[in-house]
Amino acid sequence: MQLYSSNYLDGSLKGPTGIPFGKHASICLEMQGFPNAPNQPAFPSTILRPDEEYNQTTIYQFLVDKES
Repeated sequence: MQLYSSNYLDGSLKGPTGIPFGKHASICLEMQGFPNAPNQPAFPSTILRPDEEYNQTTIYQFLVDKES
C-alpha cells in the first residue's frame, strides 16, 4: 500500500466545489502489487494481458474506542 499525504499541494488547485486542496489536507491509500514483482518469479504477477480482467476489492475499517 502507498500512502499519499498531499505534502506538495499549495492551495492553488481547487476541488469541484471551489475549496482549495492544501498541504496535508487529505490522504490517499493506494493498493499496489508487490514491488519489483516483474523481476521476482516467486511474487504474484502484476502483468495484465489484453484478454484478462483485473478486479480488486479494498475494505477500509476503522474502529473507535469509545472509552477514551
